[in-house]
Amino acid sequence: MMKSSQTIVEHVFNKIGHFRKILVGLSGGVDSTVLLHSLYQLKQQQLPELEIRAIHIHHGLNNKADEWETHCLELCHQWGIPFVCYRVTVDPTKNGIEAAAREARYQAYRDELAENEIIVTAQHLDDQAETFILALKRGSGPAGLSSMPESLNFNATIGQTWLLRPLLEVSRNDLEIYAAKEKLIWVEDDSNQDDRYDRNFLRLRVMPTLAQRWPYFAKAVSRSASLCAEQEALLDELLQDSLDEMMDYRGGLFIDGLHDCTQAKRNALLRRWMALHQLSMPPFNQLQRIWLEVALARQDAEPICQLGNVDIRRYQGALWIVRRINSLLGQQFTWHYPQPFMLPEALGTLNVMVDEGQIRPPMPTEKVTVRFGLQGTYKIVGRMHSRSSKKIWQELGISPWMRERTPLIYYNEQLITAVGCFITPEGLVDNEQVGVAFHWDKFDEYQLK
Repeated sequence: MMKSSQTIVEHVFNKIGHFRKILVGLSGGVDSTVLLHSLYQLKQQQLPELEIRAIHIHHGLNNKADEWETHCLELCHQWGIPFVCYRVTVDPTKNGIEAAAREARYQAYRDELAENEIIVTAQHLDDQAETFILALKRGSGPAGLSSMPESLNFNATIGQTWLLRPLLEVSRNDLEIYAAKEKLIWVEDDSNQDDRYDRNFLRLRVMPTLAQRWPYFAKAVSRSASLCAEQEALLDELLQDSLDEMMDYRGGLFIDGLHDCTQAKRNALLRRWMALHQLSMPPFNQLQRIWLEVALARQDAEPICQLGNVDIRRYQGALWIVRRINSLLGQQFTWHYPQPFMLPEALGTLNVMVDEGQIRPPMPTEKVTVRFGLQGTYKIVGRMHSRSSKKIWQELGISPWMRERTPLIYYNEQLITAVGCFITPEGLVDNEQVGVAFHWDKFDEYQLK
C-alpha cells in the first residue's frame, strides 16, 4: 500500500522514466486529477524541465459535460498547466457506447500529441482487475487476460510515440487518500453509478464483495495479468521469425505457411499478424471463420470476413487487412487542378508533379474530375488491343478492393489515367509538351494494398 502522497509522486517519477514532454488525459475524476497533480508536484520539486499539458475530452454524453470541462480548465489554470479540450462525436451504433467513446477519446489523443510528447492516462489497479474479469467473461485467452500494459507503442498523427499508465499498480483507495491529503477537488460522473454498464456492475456489485472476502484480490488479479502478458511476450519472441517469413512486405500474410501449422500455432500467428495492424483481438470462433471461410475458400471466390471497421480478405495466396469504406462506385468529384486534391473516404491526397511524368496536362477548356470504378473496355499505353476493365486490373495485378479505390482522372469525359496504374493513349504527352505525373499520397497504405 502507498504510505503517503510523496510515495505516489515518487512512483510516478519512476514510471515516466526519461520522458519529459507529457500530455495527460484529464477527465476531472479523482484518478486523473491525482495523476496530473503528481506530475505537477514533480515539476515543482525535482524536474523543472518537465513539460506538462492536459487534454480533456468532451464526449457530450452527460448533461454535466460542460461543467466538467470548466472544472478541468480552472484546475489547469490554477497549476499553470496548458489545457486543451476536444469535443468529439460518439457513435454508439458500431461497438457500443463505451467502446465508441474510448475510440473517440484515443483518436483525439492521436491528433493532439506533439513532437517527442507521450500520452499518460490514469488507469489504476482496480481498473486493471476489472479489465481482467471482463476479459474472462468474454472467454479471452492470455492476450486478453494480460489486460492493460503499463506502456505501449502509440501511433499518433505526428508519428510513433508512447502511451504510459503510471498508476496501474496504485489502488483507487490510495488515490482517494492522496486526493484527501492534498485537498484536491474532482468531479464525479453520475453515470458511474449506472450498473447497466458491465464495468460499473463489477465496480459497484462484484469488486467490493471480492475485496471484503480477499483484501488483496485486485493485486492478485493484476499479478495474473502480468503473468499472462509475460507468456504472450515469450510467444512473440518465439514466433517472430515464423511471422517474418510468412509476411509480404506490404503487410499480407501468406496462407501456404499456415497450412503446415497446428491450429494453436496458426491462431497465435494470426493474432500477432492482426496485432501488428493494431486490431482488437478476435474471439476464437472468428479466427476459425477467417481460416475456414477466407483462407480456405475456393480459388475463384473473393471471400470477406468483417472485423470491426476492417475486412479480412484473400488475394494472390495471402490474407490482407483492408479498411472498409463507403462505396465510391460511379461518383465523380471536381478537381481544381493543379491544387492538391483531398480524396474522399480518407484515401489520401493527389498532387501534380510538373515535368516529371508522361501524362499531358489538361487544356484550359478541359474540366478535370476524379472518379472511381472503371467500367467498360479501354486501350491503355503498352498494350496493343483494347481490354475490359476486369482484364486490365487482372493483368496489372491490382487487388479487387483497390480497383474500387484507385482514382481515375478524366479530362471532360475522356479517361486519362488510373493513378499509379496506367495511362490511356489520349492521356499520353506528345513530344512537344511537358508532361506531368499524379502522385497519390495514400493514407493507411498497408490497409489499402
